[in-house]
Formats: sequence, structure tokens, C-alpha cells
Amino acid sequence: MKKYTNTGNKDTRSGFGDGLTELGKTNENVVALCADLTGSLKMNAFKDNHPERFFQIGIAEANMIGIAAGMTIGGKIPFTGTFANFSTGRVYDQIRQSVAYSDKNVKICASHAGITLGEDGATHQILEDIGLMKMLPGMTVINTCDYNQTKAATLAIAEHHGPVYLRFGRPKVANFTPEDQKFEIGKAVQLTEGTDVTIVATGHLVWEALQAAETLEAAGISAEVINIHTIKPLDEEAILTSVGKTGCVVTAEEHNFLGGLGESVARTLALNTPAPQEFVATQDTFGESGTPAQLMEKYGLNAASIVKATKKVISRK
Repeated sequence: MKKYTNTGNKDTRSGFGDGLTELGKTNENVVALCADLTGSLKMNAFKDNHPERFFQIGIAEANMIGIAAGMTIGGKIPFTGTFANFSTGRVYDQIRQSVAYSDKNVKICASHAGITLGEDGATHQILEDIGLMKMLPGMTVINTCDYNQTKAATLAIAEHHGPVYLRFGRPKVANFTPEDQKFEIGKAVQLTEGTDVTIVATGHLVWEALQAAETLEAAGISAEVINIHTIKPLDEEAILTSVGKTGCVVTAEEHNFLGGLGESVARTLALNTPAPQEFVATQDTFGESGTPAQLMEKYGLNAASIVKATKKVISRK
């Protein structure tokens, strides 16, 4: 099995910040808007280098989305930045009416997603944002796994015309994807080859899936790991090809099992080739305060949970 090396833990929000900084130098149409969280979203460098293209909206997220939508009419490519909870739940109406319905070229960039936000607790952790966004017609939904991939995705969405939801996080996590990778929206990345089970993971759970695959290999189980960085449009071909070979699938995500990646995979299988599936995700619950590691352990979002789900799904074949 192919092995992946962690080149050093880095936060994915810094990947966004560095990607935005690079875009500031190469694309004069890119503008940035923030809802009073410039430091948290790592947007300081863009603000310092391009003050005329940075707009501090304050704690007025709905207004930020409305302004961003208006800016697209003049050919600008607005990147909005705030916490995932405020990027989606607080402003769903504005996103639906002003961005998605009107097919505006707004890039909704959301940090501090999922329970790995940690100590800020349930009021700031959002576990339903992928579901909210993927149900909007025309919305592209991206959930990156590490620093390098987040930076690459930030660059890629500037070239994509249409509304995008880009989801990333606060904690420092393993950085293991190539620095020079080409990010293709809607194209899954097969990380390992396997014959016994397909593990489809997104976001922070991709590294956990790779760790689980190593544990499973030691137990004589061959796992094929697929990194789904784009949840919508979903790379159905990659999933169906893999599950057609392995006969079962585990989906892993830092999101509610209702409405997330797992449901998209289940729909794909139901419409094509039904197969046993297990879900590693939160079980229709809110989060709570704690360190990211404590919360991932409590809510079963780690390699050990993926291993357990894998053994269960194989028994169902």
C-alpha cells in the first residue's frame, strides 16, 4: 500500500490565506470581504498588500454576502471570509436569494468548520453546513483535507465561474498532499488501491482514513482510500468504479451523517449499484466544548472509528 508522509502539521485556514495572498498578486479582479475575523481567516496579508481591494464589513454577515453579490456585476471575484457557522447558517437566505438563485460568482470561504473548532463549543461549531450548501442549485461545495490542498483549491475556484462554498478548519492537521498539486473541481483523488473495502473521506477525515488503511493492512484487509475534496459535483464515476471492485464502502466526514458526503454516496449507490455502506460522521447531534482531539475521539471521527466501521461493513457483504 502506498504510504503518505506528514510533512508537518499546518492549519487549513492558512492554506486559504496563502492562496488568497497569491491571487491578490495574479488576479486584479479578486476582492476580499471579511466579517470582523481577518486574523482568524488569515486574510491579513491580502489586506496589507491590497487595501483598496479589501473590505472589512464588520459583524454583518448578511450584508457581506449582499455586497459580494453586487460586486460580481462589475466583474469582480469576491471571496468572503468568516466562520463556517456564520458563513452559512446565519446568512442562508442571502446566499440562496442573492448568490445561488442569481448564479453570482461569489466564493464563500468558511473556516472553523465542524467540531474541530474545539473550545468555542456548539454555538460556533456547525455540522450541517455541507447539507445546506449542496442543496442549493448551482452551488459547488468543496471540503479540503490539508494546507496544500486548501491553497490549491483557493487558487482553482478563482478560475471557476459560479458560486462556490469552500470549507476548511482551524486546527493544525497533517499536511500530506503534494505542494504542486493541480486541483480539479469535481475530480476525486484515489490515494491507495485496495480490494476489500472503499473508504471515501473528506476534509480532516482523509488523513484519518489513511491511518486506518495502514491498521487494516496489518490485519490483512486491503482498503482503497479516496479523497473526495469536492462534494458537489460528486465524482460518481470514481466511487462506482471503486465500490464495483470492493463491494462495500465506508464514508468518513466531520459533519452530520444526515445531509453530508455519506448521503451523496448512498444516493449514488442506490441509483446505480447498491452496496453495503457504513457512515463515520456525527449522529444527528450538536457538538460541545473540548479540544479538537477530545471531540474527534468522543464523536467517533478518527482512524479507530473508520477501522471499526470497515470491519462491520465487510461483514455485511
